[in-house]
Amino acid sequence: MAHNLTRAVGCLASVFHSRARLATIRDQLINVPARIATSARRITLHLPTGWRSEHPWRSVMTAVT
Repeated sequence: MAHNLTRAVGCLASVFHSRARLATIRDQLINVPARIATSARRITLHLPTGWRSEHPWRSVMTAVT
């Protein structure tokens, strides 16, 4: 099940990630170098500036939410 979900995330991200290996998807999309902040009962995820996998990651988050 974890394999299928990871492959689905790769297909949502981009054409490159739809054909990538699981280790690549895990390194670039699942292990996110971000900082979590809470304010007024809302959770905010602060992504680093210039992060090379930001666009595919944002396309996954847009499709999921």
